[in-house]
Amino acid sequence: MTNPVRQSEPERICKLWDEALGKKDLEASLALYADDASIESPLVQHLMKTPTGIVKGKDNLRAFVTRVFQTNPPQRKRFKQGFFTDGRIVTWEYPRLAPDGEQMELVEIMEIDRGLIQRHRVYWGWYALGFLKHE
Repeated sequence: MTNPVRQSEPERICKLWDEALGKKDLEASLALYADDASIESPLVQHLMKTPTGIVKGKDNLRAFVTRVFQTNPPQRKRFKQGFFTDGRIVTWEYPRLAPDGEQMELVEIMEIDRGLIQRHRVYWGWYALGFLKHE
């Protein structure tokens, strides 16, 4: 009899976050973030018309994630080839070239503490940034 492999907190968060993103499930995605969590992304500045690309706190995250779910272009697919974690930080890439064509290329990094996302950073590549110029 083999022992089941126990999922790490970052792996669990990564899986649940991907599921919430795919379903555009606002409550499921927000449940993964700490009350004082932050997201940093060029999309914050673009969608929220703020001077910085940082949104902090659950209420602000709710407004931002709502806008993200409303405005995702078809090129915002979710193909990735795994993730890396050191047990506290999890990171993965959505490469530009995916099996079914081009997708927005992004790198995501989440810092996990006590089972919740504390900091979430999204780095955009040249193809993805082009979509901000056309909206």
